[in-house]
Amino acid sequence: MDNINNQELGAQANKDFKSGFVTVVGRPNVGKSTLINRLVGHKVAIVTNKPQTTRNNIRAVLNKKDEYQVVLLDTPGIHTPKLEIDRFMNANAFRGMKDTDLILFLVPADETIGKNDLYIAEDLKKKEDTPKILVITKADTVSKEELMQKVQDWKEIFPADDTIVISTLMNDNIDKLLDLILKYMPNDFKFFGDDQISDQPNRFFIKELIREQVLLKTGQEVPHSSAVSIDMLEDEPDHMDIDATIYVERDSQKGIIIGKGGSKINDIKYKVRRELEEAYNKPVDLQIHVKVEKNWRSSPSLLKRMGYDKDKY
Repeated sequence: MDNINNQELGAQANKDFKSGFVTVVGRPNVGKSTLINRLVGHKVAIVTNKPQTTRNNIRAVLNKKDEYQVVLLDTPGIHTPKLEIDRFMNANAFRGMKDTDLILFLVPADETIGKNDLYIAEDLKKKEDTPKILVITKADTVSKEELMQKVQDWKEIFPADDTIVISTLMNDNIDKLLDLILKYMPNDFKFFGDDQISDQPNRFFIKELIREQVLLKTGQEVPHSSAVSIDMLEDEPDHMDIDATIYVERDSQKGIIIGKGGSKINDIKYKVRRELEEAYNKPVDLQIHVKVEKNWRSSPSLLKRMGYDKDKY
């Protein structure tokens, strides 16, 4: 997953080779990360049922040798900001819409069109030079009549270049969506190697796997108050050693993550280690600490220390 310098590839433009950048946007919990993982065929972005799971822009690379390379940008869900980290996530998402070849605007079939949907739609209307595909997700959760009505409602609101209805869970229309994406891709050269699936380094991937388990194993309060740092990473050919810290804002949250007799933190360590050993095909020694850093989500300096530096995106 380490970055590859594009100049090192020495690839020349090929009139038959499709390559370009696609930004995936939408409000929280509409299925952006799930769709990207399905398209790429690998776990690139973490997925939970908690809103605002994605905090950083993550590029996933979809390759088909000698035919195409599509770079998919997974963005945080755009929402009404309350804290500094909310503004960071929204800024990341809007920044991801710049200098892209195509925008996928994801909206759910099973929920009412809300103010965040309309806010995104109004911003996208201003981007007249960038083609946009409206992707109505979670089609398997509503009736055909409800789905047709949702399509009609959106056609009256948003002038998309193309509209498609999908179900990532049922794999409905995923291939058709890829065909639509390729329709808008320019003829260009490769930006990444054939075997690369993300532009993110190992350190980021490990951090996200730990955060995913925190999101999955805690209630509504803890997930958005938690962050992860990788304090030490030694990646050797035959093993990997990791020292990480989970930060929360209150002592009570620390107790929730540790669990009775350390049961929850041990379970988090076990699940993360198992995924890492499968991903990297070698033994992993993982140590995780839990620390309290009060009000870190409202402090620009603490956000930067946690890895949420707006100047890097």
